[in-house]
Amino acid sequence: MFLAVDIGNTNITLGIFKKKALVKRYSFPTEEKECFRRFKKIVGAHKIDRAIIASVVPAARSLLEKKLKQLSIKTLVAGREIIVPVKNLYQYPEQVGQDRLVNAFAAIQLYGYPAIVVDFGTAITFDVISKNNEYLGGMILPGLRISLEALYEKTALLPKTRLKKPEALIGRDTKESMLSGIVYGFANLSDGLIRQLKSKLGGKVKVIGTGGNIKFIAKFCKEFDILDENLTLKGINLLRGHLRGHTLGDSPPVCNLLTRNKKRTRIREISSNFT
Repeated sequence: MFLAVDIGNTNITLGIFKKKALVKRYSFPTEEKECFRRFKKIVGAHKIDRAIIASVVPAARSLLEKKLKQLSIKTLVAGREIIVPVKNLYQYPEQVGQDRLVNAFAAIQLYGYPAIVVDFGTAITFDVISKNNEYLGGMILPGLRISLEALYEKTALLPKTRLKKPEALIGRDTKESMLSGIVYGFANLSDGLIRQLKSKLGGKVKVIGTGGNIKFIAKFCKEFDILDENLTLKGINLLRGHLRGHTLGDSPPVCNLLTRNKKRTRIREISSNFT
């Protein structure tokens, strides 16, 4: 069994895969005190021998790597041992979060291109793939919960409010006004940006929604073609598939391992040992 690990700012999400099939999915808060004990228990319940991690939280990634090593599970990290096989046209390619590249890779492999991936997580990210199969970049916005928290924390009188469906478009009290502003505001923002991006890209553009809040917000949006809450996990699993039987220099481009001045024979050794 293969373990896909997506470490986000809010949650750690685990996907247990048997070949292409997602057998089981787990999610728990990244900062939860017992998260590593829970992680060990979950991993112990499945016959896992390999794992790939995509992370935007270095400290949590380091701790999980240690746990996986203790459990004798061979582990690779996206962005360190693995280059996500997407042509990255970002001005500073190293600045792109691995979760965003993995999402773009998964969208290309599963749904085709041109494409727009909108991830409603801790932050909201828009990632754009051109008709030439290139990662162009995108947008980063504050997420739904972050925005609600900011209204409470940065003002004197606005109350703390839990994210939920607003009762109406026009709020009749302060909490409902906040909810309506955040939910309908971000839904229309999302639809508006998608329309602008589709116009710029041209052609038949697939719009894929993902992230922990996608099922909630998609009810208020009109522009999504596909909802795939597990896009990142599927992308990580697809990385494993691209490692099989490939080494540096293969054509077509595959999921290459970073050399960092190591000999090619060492790269082949890492790849063969993992797959």
